Amino acid sequence: MLAWVLRPFGRIAFKLAFRVKVVGRENVPDAGGAILAGNHVSYMDPVLLWTYSPRWVHFMAKRELFHGFLGWALNHLYAFPVARDTADRAAIGAATEFLREGELLGMFPEGTRAGAEGPAEAHGGAAFIAMRAGVPVVPVAFAGTERVLPRGQRFPRFVRVVVKIGTPIDPQSVGDGPRKERVQALTAEIMRRIAEELEEARRLER
Repeated sequence: MLAWVLRPFGRIAFKLAFRVKVVGRENVPDAGGAILAGNHVSYMDPVLLWTYSPRWVHFMAKRELFHGFLGWALNHLYAFPVARDTADRAAIGAATEFLREGELLGMFPEGTRAGAEGPAEAHGGAAFIAMRAGVPVVPVAFAGTERVLPRGQRFPRFVRVVVKIGTPIDPQSVGDGPRKERVQALTAEIMRRIAEELEEARRLER
C-alpha cells in the first residue's frame, strides 16, 4: 500500500521540481525478469528508477539501513538487504529468485556513487546475476542528478533531470569461454552501453 501511494505522488513531485524527462521506457520488457543497470552519481538515481519504471523494481540496499522505521519502509518498497563488500550469497540468491519469477531488479555496477573524479570501477555483480538468472540487462543513464544533491550539499537544487533507457543486452550474445571472462566481457559491455545512453541523456538535458 505504501508503494502504491508513493510512486504516483513521486512522479508528480519530481516532474514539478526537476522537470524529469524519461526517454526509452518502452525498452523495459513488458514481462519477464530483467536487470536495469545504471550509472550512479546521486542518491536520487534509485529513487527515480523505482518511481518512473513502467514496472515495479526491486533494489538491494545496504544491510545497515534495515532498522527502525527506515527498515520497515524499505521492506515495503521492494528493497532487500545486502552486506556490501562481501559475496553476500543470500542477497545474490534473493536477486536471482526475483528475476526468475519475472521481476525487475535495479542495480548500479559501480556499487557506489561516482565522485567528481569520474566513474568508479565497475563490479561484476550485475553481469554475474544476469548470467545466473538468464535475463537481459537494460542500460539506464541518469543526467542532472549529480547537480541536484552533490556531495556536501545540504539542500537540493532544482535542475533538469533526464533518465535515458536503452535497449536490452542479451548476456548470451557477449563473450565466451570460462565464466570469469564472460562476466568481465558483459560488465564491460554494460558500462559501454550506459556511457552511450549517458551521452544522449546529457544532450537531452541541455
